[in-house]
Amino acid sequence: MSAHSAASPGASAERPQGPGRPAALRSGPLARMAAGTLAMAQAEMRKLRHDHLDIITRSVQPLLWLFVFGTALRNNRSLTVGTLDYRAYLVPGVMAQAAMFIAIFFGLAVIWERDVGQLQRLLATPLSRTSIVLGKAAGACVRALVQAILLLVVVAVAGIGVRWTIAGVLGTLAMLMLGTAAFACLSMLLAAAVKERERFMGIGQLIMMPLFFASSALYPLSVMPGWLHTIARVNPLTYEVQGLRQMLVGVGGRGEVWLDFLVVAGFFAVMLMAAARAYPRAVL
Repeated sequence: MSAHSAASPGASAERPQGPGRPAALRSGPLARMAAGTLAMAQAEMRKLRHDHLDIITRSVQPLLWLFVFGTALRNNRSLTVGTLDYRAYLVPGVMAQAAMFIAIFFGLAVIWERDVGQLQRLLATPLSRTSIVLGKAAGACVRALVQAILLLVVVAVAGIGVRWTIAGVLGTLAMLMLGTAAFACLSMLLAAAVKERERFMGIGQLIMMPLFFASSALYPLSVMPGWLHTIARVNPLTYEVQGLRQMLVGVGGRGEVWLDFLVVAGFFAVMLMAAARAYPRAVL
C-alpha cells in the first residue's frame, strides 16, 4: 500500500489529468496545427502591415495587362467569346496571374530567413511543419486577396462588364486564395532545394511563365494548337482561371465549377504535403 501511495503522486505529477492538464496537451493534433497556423499567419500579417508600398506596386501589374493588353486586343474576334468584352474575359486571368506571381516568389522569404538564422529558430519551435507552411501560405493569400480586391474596385469604376453577385465574388476570392496557397507551397518546396536567391528567381520565372501562357488566362482553349491544348488541360492554373471566369463572368470551361475547385484543392493538398516534408531541408 505504501509503495502504491508513493508511486501515485509521481505518476500524477508526470501525467496531469483533468482540468489541471496544460491546454497544449489537452488539445488534439488538429487543434495544435490550427493554433500553429494561426500564429504563423499573424506573424505574416504583421509583415504585411509594414509593406504597403509592395502591395501598391504589385497591383499595377494586373492593371497594365487589363488596360493595355486587353484594350489593344479587345477587337480581335478570335479572342472574343460571343459579345463579351475581351477585357471582362481577361479580368480572371490577370487576377490569377498576379496572385501566382506573388505566390511563386514567396519562397524568397524562406531563403532570406535561412540566411539570417530565423528559419533555424523557427524549426526549433514546437510548431508542426504543416503549420509553418500553412501559415506562410496564408500570408501569400492575404497579399493576393488585397490585390484582387483593389483590381475589382478598379474594374467596377471602369464599368467593365463582369457579374456582380455576392456568391460569384465570394467564390472568386475563395478560388483565388486556394490557388495562391497551392502555388505558395510549390514555391516553398522549391526554396527547400535551391539555396541561392538568384537561382531561385531564375527557376521561378521558368516555372511561372509556361504555366501562365499554357493556360486559358489570356485566350480560350479553343484557339490553341493541339499540343498546347493538351498541356493546358493538365495545368492547374487553367482550372483556377476557368473557375474564376465562370463565377465572375459567366463563361469558362463547361461550367463545372465544382471540378475546378476539386482540381485546385487536390493540387493544394499535394503541394502542402510535399512542402511540409521538404521544409526542414531548407536549413541544410
